[in-house]
Amino acid sequence: MNPREQGYFFPAEFSPHEATWLSWPHKEESWPGKIDVIFPVYAEFVMRVAEGEKVNINVADEAMKLEAMAHLQKINTDLINIYFFFHPTNDAWCRDHGPAFLINSNEKKKMVVKWNYNAWGGKYPPFDLDNEIPISIARQLQLPMAKPGIVMEGGSVDFNGKGTVLTTTSCLLNKNRNPHLSQQQIEKYLIDYYGVTNVLWLGDGIAGDDTDGHIDDITRFVNEETVVTVIEENKADENYKPLKENVKTLEKMKLENGRSIKIIELPMPSPVVYEGQRLPASYANFYISNRYVVTPVFNCMQDDKALSILQKCFPDRKVIGLDSTDIIWGLGSFHCLSQQEPTV
Repeated sequence: MNPREQGYFFPAEFSPHEATWLSWPHKEESWPGKIDVIFPVYAEFVMRVAEGEKVNINVADEAMKLEAMAHLQKINTDLINIYFFFHPTNDAWCRDHGPAFLINSNEKKKMVVKWNYNAWGGKYPPFDLDNEIPISIARQLQLPMAKPGIVMEGGSVDFNGKGTVLTTTSCLLNKNRNPHLSQQQIEKYLIDYYGVTNVLWLGDGIAGDDTDGHIDDITRFVNEETVVTVIEENKADENYKPLKENVKTLEKMKLENGRSIKIIELPMPSPVVYEGQRLPASYANFYISNRYVVTPVFNCMQDDKALSILQKCFPDRKVIGLDSTDIIWGLGSFHCLSQQEPTV
């Protein structure tokens, strides 16, 4: 039986976490000429999340563990909630290569779904170590594991925890992922292996996104019936039209219970360009931890407005902004770097 038939489902990110999983950054090619400057902010991200839950960090070996601990201790991080696991990785993007944790809330059980991972359509080889991470974690935690056998990334899907998943055609229907599958067949995999009943498709992602349009840069559930979705107010910007189209599409969508989705608009930051390259800067790439909503900010006039909007969405958590102007050079931010493990 598939996970859905066994009563498993993927909880919303705003549900309680047992832990957050990370893969310590080490690939210099992901932040060419800049990897050394990302560690202070990355360490602060770890420190904040660890204030409300365990943080489990994949490292290659003892040397990388010691290096990570040094960065964390430099900002006086309390290490009591931080654990290291010798699971070597190719890169740091744990949202996409990490395990999908599903729960059966009636039986108080948890399992891992191990999707195939090909570094966003084979763009950044090698990715063999990353593809093994869900297996290593499932063994570590002694959890049952399902293997659908198709490519899927955690950043391409967002859940309300009640049966609805949001995704994009630009990513999941891209021929560099699962060219042998139709949209209907991919929906069946989402339903069977994430335990959802309602699959909603948006269109294109934002400029600079090398993932072919991950949902976690554009539209996110903030509760069971509400999303925040980014909009671009500058009509001359290349994001203006596709983001406007996404809002129109959201307005026509229905949740699993037949109700319309409540939509809250979130601004886009000013364009972030480094070495002539437009980077995928977005306030939607926030991470919802037990205590905080850690949000990327970009030293621009829209930062405060975005944080204020998100704070109203999360009255039970503190929304904090961390400077992502260096981290985004890796073409992702805090949500891309993290994967939650839910509490059963």
